[in-house]
Amino acid sequence: MLFAAGLSAQDDGFAWHEHDGYKTRVATRLVNTHSTEQLAKGELDFRILHRFGTFDGGWNTMFGLDQAQMRIAFDYGILPWLSAGVGRSSFQKEYDGFLKMRLLKQRNGKGTPITVTYAAGMVLNTLKWQQPARENFFSSRLFYTHQLLISRYFGRVLMLQASPGLVHQNLAAAAGDANDILSIGMGGRVVLSPKFTLVADYQYIPSGQTAAVMYKPLTIGLDINTGGHVFQLHCSNAVGMNEKAFITQTGSPFGAGSLRFGFNLSRVF
Repeated sequence: MLFAAGLSAQDDGFAWHEHDGYKTRVATRLVNTHSTEQLAKGELDFRILHRFGTFDGGWNTMFGLDQAQMRIAFDYGILPWLSAGVGRSSFQKEYDGFLKMRLLKQRNGKGTPITVTYAAGMVLNTLKWQQPARENFFSSRLFYTHQLLISRYFGRVLMLQASPGLVHQNLAAAAGDANDILSIGMGGRVVLSPKFTLVADYQYIPSGQTAAVMYKPLTIGLDINTGGHVFQLHCSNAVGMNEKAFITQTGSPFGAGSLRFGFNLSRVF
């Protein structure tokens, strides 16, 4: 049964929901994708993310639990409308950073029907060069990401978001590949109770941008709000956990043989 919960994010723009007089934390990402939520000024969000192997390994790999990719990140609220973050992923041994700026905030009854946020990031790949004998450039390790996040709360329990984006790769993976990869993200939240929220995000990647097939990442999760932090259980076909990785390097479709269990922990100080 859906719980009729007031959403203070409509009023102050910060990552909180209010339920009958008390507040619980809301993650500033849906699962993989940034949400329009912002940290309050001076808040530090410590994030630990895990994504395990595929279920099809069966008992031999404990349905993927023997294999894990990890990302550790720190996000910080610089101003009420501006936040920044840095992270490190074991997948591709990548470092990433981002800035996220709120441009417009939903104000019910005041003529502002949506929240609009812009997120820009950079990813540094630190894997060893595949061909060390040739001349390699540091710039070839760099990727840039851009997303325009557009969300709306519908009443007390539903939030929907669209996230058109672009990933720029200085060095394309293959001849003929585009340096700029376009994507269209979609996602949302459904509040089930004061503690439980269903979340999902999806990236549609138009075909023809690369020689290799790029599968569309879909992730479905359950947020468990405990007041000071959000614990999230989810299932996904994506391995990577930064924008460059899950948009351009999801290697299998969303299906029984390619699903991965994962969990994220967000703790705010």
